[in-house]
Amino acid sequence: MLPLLLRPPFSPPLTGCVRALHCSSQWIMRSRAEHLLRRQLTSRLPMRRHSRKSRSQEEEWRTRNKTVLTYIAAAGVGMIGLSYAAVPLYRLYCQATGLGGTAVAGHDTDQVETMKPVKERVIKVTFNADTHAGIQWNFRPQQTEIYVVPGETALAFYRAKNPTNKPIIGISTYNVVPFDAGQYFNKIQCFCFEEQRLNPHEEVDMPVFFYIDPEFDDDPRMARVDTITLSYTFFEAKEGQQLPLPGYSYN
Repeated sequence: MLPLLLRPPFSPPLTGCVRALHCSSQWIMRSRAEHLLRRQLTSRLPMRRHSRKSRSQEEEWRTRNKTVLTYIAAAGVGMIGLSYAAVPLYRLYCQATGLGGTAVAGHDTDQVETMKPVKERVIKVTFNADTHAGIQWNFRPQQTEIYVVPGETALAFYRAKNPTNKPIIGISTYNVVPFDAGQYFNKIQCFCFEEQRLNPHEEVDMPVFFYIDPEFDDDPRMARVDTITLSYTFFEAKEGQQLPLPGYSYN
């Protein structure tokens, strides 16, 4: 019995198990590491694709923004140009059509020479004068009213005076009330929309040579119109100043 007790224990199976467990744990850890590495790689690939996609979208947005900004800048420049051109263009349109109570500018010489007055239709033309607060002029009509018939020329005068000690340049606008009559109110000679320079204490008379078209009598809208008012307003001419457009008003 003693030799058996003194014999060392049999260890090879236990050592083999330990080694097997150690190898198994190393394999498991390696497998987990590879699995985690694969997950990280697969998770990074979509991010790279997403980053590439986001970069392409950013470039596309930048291109679109540049295009939009170009259009906005072009529209702004165009609007600035139109703002300078709107008043004279609209003024020409109003003068050509009589819109907004604007008397029709210009005349047909043959029509003036051959038109026949409508004697039975007498119209009273009254005159009004105003000055803007920015101009120190005395401006008034020389007559308050005259009587005319369609197809007959007439002459009226306004007077302007500069009571200050400095030269002043003025410019005037006008309209006709009621404004529907503006298309029949033709001015042969006028001082409107032209700069008028008055030296200190200078006083001038400004003529208005006009006629009412004979077709005024044929328009049913004018059947009850027996009074027309011609009104002028003077403004001080300044660089960049825009004159108001003709008004829309009835008596």
